[in-house]
Amino acid sequence: MPRNEAGFDTPTIPEVVEHPALRDVFEVMTRAVFQTGVSWAQIAKHWNAYGVAFDDFDPLRVAAYCEADIERVLTVPGILRMPRKVRATVKNAAALCALAGDYGDFHAYAASFATYAALAKDLKKRFAFLGDMNAWYLLFRVNVPVPRFERWVETIPGDHPRMREMVELARASGRSRETD
Repeated sequence: MPRNEAGFDTPTIPEVVEHPALRDVFEVMTRAVFQTGVSWAQIAKHWNAYGVAFDDFDPLRVAAYCEADIERVLTVPGILRMPRKVRATVKNAAALCALAGDYGDFHAYAASFATYAALAKDLKKRFAFLGDMNAWYLLFRVNVPVPRFERWVETIPGDHPRMREMVELARASGRSRETD
C-alpha cells in the first residue's frame, strides 16, 4: 500500500475504467457495496480476496450462487464477514445480468435515462446496497457522465476525502466525465 508524506499507509484510490465490460461494472458495484460503512483502506488491502471469493467478478457465475456458495465466500480470508453484503452482491449479479439481457450492456442502460437523477433513482431501486453515494461512485468509476463532484457532494452528508481523491486522480489523468 502506498505511504503518504508522514509515512502512514494510504488506501489505493480506485481509477475510472475506460471501457468497462459487464465484469468490470460488477466489480466496481461490489466494491461500492463492501466499502459502505467501512474504510476504503480496509477494502483496498484485501481487494484481491474479493476477486477470489466472487469468481473474478463473473456476474453470470455469481448470479447462480446458492447458500453453500455464500457460506464459502464468508470463509475466504480477507472478506468482511457480512452475510447481508454477500447476499446483496449475489442479488446484484443477477440484476446486472438481467439488465444486460434487456439493454445489451450497462452503458446502453445508462444512456436510456434522460437525466442523472432518473438513472440514480433506478440504480437505487434495482440494486441492493446502492444509495446516493454508491450510485454516483459506480457511474463515475465506469465512465458514465455524472454531475460535477463539488456540486453533487453538497447533497450528501459528511466529509468524503477518498471520493475527493478519486475525483482529483481522474481529473488529473483526463478520465473524469463530470458534467456542469
